Amino acid sequence: MTRRYEPAIDVAGITAIDVHTHIETDRAGRHFALDDELLAASAKYFKSGDRTPTIDQLAGHYRERRMAAVVFTVDVFTGLNHPALSSEEIAEQAAEHADVLIPFGSVDPHRGAAAAQARRLVEEYGVRGFKFHPSVQAFEPNSREFYPLYETLEELGVVALFHTGQTGIGSGLPGGRGIKLRYSDPMLLDDVAADFPTLNIVMAHPAVPWVDAQISIATHKPNVYIDLSGWSPKYFPPQLVRQAGRLLKRKVLFGSDYPLITPDRWLADFAKLEIEDEVKSLIMKDNAARLLRLTA
Repeated sequence: MTRRYEPAIDVAGITAIDVHTHIETDRAGRHFALDDELLAASAKYFKSGDRTPTIDQLAGHYRERRMAAVVFTVDVFTGLNHPALSSEEIAEQAAEHADVLIPFGSVDPHRGAAAAQARRLVEEYGVRGFKFHPSVQAFEPNSREFYPLYETLEELGVVALFHTGQTGIGSGLPGGRGIKLRYSDPMLLDDVAADFPTLNIVMAHPAVPWVDAQISIATHKPNVYIDLSGWSPKYFPPQLVRQAGRLLKRKVLFGSDYPLITPDRWLADFAKLEIEDEVKSLIMKDNAARLLRLTA
């Protein structure tokens, strides 16, 4: 029997919602979302420690900190010819930690059944959104080929979170292991946001080298947000810090990219940014709670 996720998060009782954390291993710790070479390359790029905590370990990490976290994998079967982790299994495990975890699904956009799988993950498993990584999944997000998938997500009222900008996956390997950064240009998402105006889209990470375009899109399109994961805040481009505290104060979200970057490290550096405390509260929790429908 499928165990459906229903959120049980005490929004008033937590300090933050991390909208960007990765599950890279199955419950038994034997099957990984990426192959060994790519896991090692990304760990080296980020100088991270344990690259593959289980979902139970991740839940404990955030529960200790009185935080909630969005969890997901990425289905890279077509892009990297590597078998995916099960989004269904992740959602069922998240249901066991509904006080701190919020499951997103992942589907391979190249598969003809992607829209049907997405619907099943929402309706039967209760996922609240979907993670896409255009560079690693090897697809141009604005191709009409993928519009039926977006139509389904828009109808279901869930979030579409897209990796944008450079990636540590494949970094330093010959040819970057064939991974093409141009697929993660945020301008490709401007087309999607325009054509699906009620689909909430999150552009993940400061989208170096396209940060100015990213800011413009989030300012122009009411349905587009930015998560600040994947970078220590001390390295954020200054124009992004400036607009996060002004025009985009209700459009920017806390994300760490755990386990690549820990929330402790991220928050310590975020505290030093020249952003007003009331805006930091929006970024840390309130914007995400509204977007994920955790509050009225």
